[in-house]
Amino acid sequence: MFRKVLIANRGEIACRVIRACRELGVRSVAIYSEADRESLHVKIADETICVGAGSNGDSYLSLGNVLMATQISGAEAVHPGYGYFSERASFAEALESLGVTFIGPPVSAIEAMGDKASAKKAAIESGCPVVPGSAGAVPSDSEALKVADSIGYPVLLKAVAGGGGRGIRRVNSPDELSALWKTAQAEAQASFGSGEMLVEKCVLNPRHVEIQVLGDAHGNMIHLGERECSVQNLRHQKLLEEAPYAEMPADLRRRMGEAAVKVAWSVGYQNAGTVEFLVDADFNFYFLEMNTRLQVEHPVTEEVTGIDLVQLMLRVASGEKLPIRQEEVSLSGHAIEARITAQDPDNDFAPSTGLITMWRAPGGRGVRMDTHCYAGFSVSPFYDPMLAKLIVVANSRPEAVAKLQGALHEFEVEGIQTNIPFLRRLVEHPDFVSGDLNTSFVPKFLAEKVHAG
Repeated sequence: MFRKVLIANRGEIACRVIRACRELGVRSVAIYSEADRESLHVKIADETICVGAGSNGDSYLSLGNVLMATQISGAEAVHPGYGYFSERASFAEALESLGVTFIGPPVSAIEAMGDKASAKKAAIESGCPVVPGSAGAVPSDSEALKVADSIGYPVLLKAVAGGGGRGIRRVNSPDELSALWKTAQAEAQASFGSGEMLVEKCVLNPRHVEIQVLGDAHGNMIHLGERECSVQNLRHQKLLEEAPYAEMPADLRRRMGEAAVKVAWSVGYQNAGTVEFLVDADFNFYFLEMNTRLQVEHPVTEEVTGIDLVQLMLRVASGEKLPIRQEEVSLSGHAIEARITAQDPDNDFAPSTGLITMWRAPGGRGVRMDTHCYAGFSVSPFYDPMLAKLIVVANSRPEAVAKLQGALHEFEVEGIQTNIPFLRRLVEHPDFVSGDLNTSFVPKFLAEKVHAG
C-alpha cells in the first residue's frame, strides 16, 4: 500500500478520498486554491499545498502547479476524484513520467474511451448493443443528413468529446438539422476543444442505467450491479440516483453486467469505471459511453453492496488483487442519492454564492452526508455549485423514498439559495414515488409546474 497519496481535487470528493486514505493508514495531501483555504478538505488532510488563486485554470486545472505539488509532497500516488484531470490521459502520462501512480485506469484505456466514437467502436467490437447511427465522427451537416435519413428521426447530434450534457442537440426533422448542427458543433468546440460530431437515433424516453465495473492488474474484472440515473435536468445532468434499478428483471441485470465487463475487458481496463446504457420501454439496452473514473453517484453502490469503492481503488492501484469474486457480489436494500447544489430553483437555477450562515444537515439511521460545507463556509463563484450529496439507504425502495423525503424536510441551509426546496417537491411527485421514471421525468415535472402557474 502507498504511504502518501495526493488528492488532485476539491470539495466533497476530496474529503471522501482523504477519509479512505486515513482508514487505510495512508497519509493524505490536499491541494487547494486560495478561495478554498477554509474548505473542509483542507482542514482534515494530513498535509496541504496551495496550488494557486481562485479560478480553476489558475489552480486545480493548472497542470504545472498540480504536478509541482505532487513532487514537493513526495506523494507516491495521485487520486484524481471526478472532473478536473480524472479522465485526461495526458495527466496520467505526466504522473507516470514522474514515477507517480495514477489511481485510475491505464492511459491506453482512458484514450480508448475518451471520445464517444472510439468508445462506440470498442462496444461494437465486444458485442455490446449500441444505438443505431454513425460508426464514427461525421464530417459535415450534409453527411449528417444522410445518416439521419437512413436511421429515421428524431436523431441526436452528439459531441465526440462530449460530457455533462454539452454539445448535444435533438433534431426532429431534416429542416432543423443544419442550424442545430452548427450550434452543437460550436458548443462542442468551445467546451471540449473539438467540434467532431456523431449522429445517433434518439431513443425516446429511455431510462439511464449504468453499471459499476472494477478491475485489477491481475486479470480480474467484476461488476457491482447497476445505478438508475434517469432523474436528470434539462441539460442531462443527474439530480437523483438510485441503486438498484428496482424494477429491473434479473436476466436484464445479468446481461447488462456481462456486457459492461466485456466492454471494459476489450480496452484492458483496470480500477473503477462505469459503463452507461440507455434502456427502452421494452428492456432493450444500448451502450451510451464509459466514464473512466469514480462517479459522483458511487455512494449508492457502496450502500447496497457494502463495498468501499475508494478504498478498493487505492488497493488495486497499489497492486493488490481484487478481494471479491463476481459470485460474491450481492445487492441488499435500496439507496438513493440527492445532489444538493447552490442554485436558486426560482431563478432558473442560477448559481448562488456567499456565506453559509446556517447548516442543519439531516441525520438518523440510514442517512449519509458527503460534503465539504459547514456554517461559516463561503461558497465561491469559481467552482461547480454542488454543496453535498445526501444518501439514504433502507430495506426497500418505498422505505428509501420515505427516508429521503424526511431527510430533505430536515435539511436547512441559510445565507445562500439551494435546490433543496425543488428536490422536496420532486421526490413527492407520484411518478417518483412509484418509480415510474425515465429521462423525460424532470421536463414533465417542470412543465406541470408552469401549467399550474
